[in-house]
Amino acid sequence: MNILVHSSLSSLGWTNGGAISVIQALMDVVTNDGTIIMPSQSTDLSDPSEWQYPPVPEEWWQEIRDTMPAFHPAYTPVRGMGKIVEVFRHFPGVSRSSHPAYSFVAWGKNKSIILAEHSLTFGLGEQSPLARLYELDAVVLFIGVGYNTNTCFHLAEYRTPSPTVITKAAPITENNERVWKLYQELDFQEYHFEEIGRAFERACPVVLGNIGSASSRLFSLKEAVDFAQNWLTTKNL
Repeated sequence: MNILVHSSLSSLGWTNGGAISVIQALMDVVTNDGTIIMPSQSTDLSDPSEWQYPPVPEEWWQEIRDTMPAFHPAYTPVRGMGKIVEVFRHFPGVSRSSHPAYSFVAWGKNKSIILAEHSLTFGLGEQSPLARLYELDAVVLFIGVGYNTNTCFHLAEYRTPSPTVITKAAPITENNERVWKLYQELDFQEYHFEEIGRAFERACPVVLGNIGSASSRLFSLKEAVDFAQNWLTTKNL
């Protein structure tokens, strides 16, 4: 399998070895003939004018833009994605894509295909690891999380008619220099994801079970994206 994992370590209950044991178990099951992928987002690398939790004074904005460290796949930490992915990105053989906000980490047979040429513009769209996972007929594994975390639904947003495009910014390295870079992105609609997920689960096959104490789900990424695309298109007509 090519398997996109979303996880919550605390949902598993006490685990001997913590995140390391979870990752090793996934590797044992998937093997080198498959691929494990996790979102490794660092959305704090963003324009300070967008910050709300907490906001910062406008007079600080330009200094923040001028001094924020550039994204680096080796040492930029993930934000809000959980302990398992933060440990996974340090494992031998794991690689990370280049997007400053929406990177992915991967290990296994197809990691290079999945992570290659991750576009800065529209970073969860057709030139992203999500689109490559769709082509590879990947599956999604939830370990103790809900559909509000389901990154693949974002790919569906790009495939709906006339999505709302906004401008975002982040510090990146370009020609060996740090630059503050503007790029286009969608105005994402994550607030629909739980509702889409409940409807998807009623209509499509989802394997339900427990991993440790964690309520878990396994389902087709392609089926989820196609369902969400139809749901969002109908909703927005």
